[in-house]
Amino acid sequence: MLRFLTVLPLVLLPALAAAQEDPVATVSDCEWQASAWNLAEPWEQNTRTFSNGKTRLAVLDTIEPAIAWAHILVLSPPYSEIGDRQCKTIGLDGMGFGGIRFEELTSSYDPATGLSFTVPVQAYNMAIGDIDWYSLRFTLNQATGEISTGLSQ
Repeated sequence: MLRFLTVLPLVLLPALAAAQEDPVATVSDCEWQASAWNLAEPWEQNTRTFSNGKTRLAVLDTIEPAIAWAHILVLSPPYSEIGDRQCKTIGLDGMGFGGIRFEELTSSYDPATGLSFTVPVQAYNMAIGDIDWYSLRFTLNQATGEISTGLSQ
């Protein structure tokens, strides 16, 4: 029995390591995170417009949880029947990111896919008990409102 208990952690270790999944960037409809009081300051450094002002990105700071406080606000076409833009937030696994280097945001446009953005974000890594930097890529189709996301290290 003692030998079994000694070997058990060695057998389970690969399974536990495999259970550590890569973080997933998620797009959600605007809720409490998108409140005006969560707009990160200074506003001038934490918001940008694209497509002649039709699309706006902004950093949201929800303060808590401390390792997942940062979200990206996306206000963009398509417009509703009353004329307002869609409102979405991008976070991590239903929470936020541990940080965003918004000043490093880059963008491009391809008529076939839409507006594409890349920005460094932090995510908590349970395997090491610390945060890692990732590259968040997301593409916005302004005609349909679809936003696709991807994270890479």
